[in-house]
Amino acid sequence: MRSDHRHELKTNELADWIMHFPDWAHENRTSLIGAAAVILVALLIYFVSFYRQNVVSARNQVRLTNLVTQVPQQMNRVANAAMQNADESYTLLPAAQDLQDFAQKSSNSDMAALALIQRGAALRAEVHYRLAEVSREELATQIGKAKESYQQALDRKPSSPALAAAAQYGLGLCEEELGNFDQAAVIYREVAQKPQYAGTTGQAEAAYRLKIMDDYKTAVVFQPAPPKPAPAPAPTVQIKPGNAKASAPVIQIKPADGKAPAAPAPIGPVAPSGDTKTNATPAAPTPAPAAPGGDAKTEAAPAPAAPAPTPAPAPAPVPAGAPAKSDTNAPKSN
Repeated sequence: MRSDHRHELKTNELADWIMHFPDWAHENRTSLIGAAAVILVALLIYFVSFYRQNVVSARNQVRLTNLVTQVPQQMNRVANAAMQNADESYTLLPAAQDLQDFAQKSSNSDMAALALIQRGAALRAEVHYRLAEVSREELATQIGKAKESYQQALDRKPSSPALAAAAQYGLGLCEEELGNFDQAAVIYREVAQKPQYAGTTGQAEAAYRLKIMDDYKTAVVFQPAPPKPAPAPAPTVQIKPGNAKASAPVIQIKPADGKAPAAPAPIGPVAPSGDTKTNATPAAPTPAPAAPGGDAKTEAAPAPAAPAPTPAPAPAPVPAGAPAKSDTNAPKSN
């Protein structure tokens, strides 16, 4: 059969199918509508899932970034509060719980592993920043939770070698803090020598920790603080009244131990009755001018006010025309 004849036959078959297509579609319209609906739904599900996956992944990345950066910031605040003798270590526990919730809900292995690693660091920091004394049981419980978190990060099998190295290095830290130094050394050595972890931060930290770990095997014991000295009792002050012969009353200050009495200190002249006076001496009376007729009349000037509680009485004035009494202390008028 010639080629031109075959081409003519194919053309006739195609034209015949196109000519009868409306009849075929009318007969099979139910099947065609169902197939089109299935295809449309499949396309819609694909685009919705793709969009959701991208949006949810972006939101999870933002949330994980906030949670991861929150842990070191909170550690700094707790450390600053500890320097002010304030215990805020409990604020790390809510951050650790948020990281655990995120890891449980995340389907991304790397993101979940990072959240679990940071949770382990927060739990370890909380017990170390406590100002109160931590018992052995409390330490074992808290470090056990951190160890479980690091192990869960490894079980998620992250694709990033840096995350796997950090999780395994965290297990070594937990063993060292529990006092299992031999087991910690085995983990550090494995991380430091594993080729898959080459160039990661966890491998460098494990190698360094392996070198200095012997310095931390010896327990640090602090000597108890010396007892505070008892406050010294206040000295006793005794004021002895003076007598007519003494020039001033005696103030004697006795120390609390009573061994070395202080020297007496005068505070002023003594009145005949024993009352104390101040050191201020009353001013001498000022003589008055002579009266006509030769009779001298003397008036004493009032004494200045003294700060002592009992001022000396001023001399009474002499009535006019009466003979003046001579004052031995006052100068005689001419």
